[in-house]
Amino acid sequence: MPQNLILASTSRYRKALLEKLGLPFECASPDVDERSLAGESAEALVARLAYAKANVIAKQRDHGLIIGSDQVCVCDGHILGKPGTLDNAVAQLMATQGRSVTFYTGLCVVNAATEEIHQLVEPFTVHFRALTESAIRRYVEAEMPLDCAGSFKCEGMGIVLFNALEGRDPNALIGLPLIGLIELLSLHGIALP
Repeated sequence: MPQNLILASTSRYRKALLEKLGLPFECASPDVDERSLAGESAEALVARLAYAKANVIAKQRDHGLIIGSDQVCVCDGHILGKPGTLDNAVAQLMATQGRSVTFYTGLCVVNAATEEIHQLVEPFTVHFRALTESAIRRYVEAEMPLDCAGSFKCEGMGIVLFNALEGRDPNALIGLPLIGLIELLSLHGIALP
C-alpha cells in the first residue's frame, strides 16, 4: 500500500515546492514552540524543529510519512528571523549586504506507523552584493518578503541581491530541499521518478 504523505507545515512556499514532485500529499499544521534553546547552534535548532514538527503530526496518525522542515538564516554567527515589517526587512538586508549568509534547513521524515525517522540539515550560502539602502528599499517594497527568513525571495526578484549562490539545492533557500527530500523518501521506500 502506498504511503500517504503529510507535509507538517502551513507554508505556501513549502507546499509549492512539494507539489513539484508530483506526489499526492496533504498539509497539517504542527503546533511547535520554535524558540531556540540556550547555546543551541543553528544546525541543531533546525534539526530539532524539523523533527518536532514531523513528530507532532506523526503522533496524531496511525500511518503515513510526515515531512517536517525548519529553516534559519545565519549572518556573522547571529540567527536572523523573518522580518515581519518593511523596516526590519530593509535593516536585515542592509546588515547582510556585501556579506555571505548561510541558510540551514532541517528536514525530517517520520513514518507514523513504524516510527522510523530519517533526517538531514541542508546548508546553502548566499553571497550578497553591496547595495545602497535606497536599492534595498526598492527591492523590499516591490517584493514584500516580510515572511521570509533573510528578507528576500530567491524564487522572485531576490536574485538581484546576490553575487553568487553556493550549495547543492537552491530549493533549500525557499524552505524545502527537494534533493534531500528525495533521498529521505527513498529510505522510506518511495522512489522518484
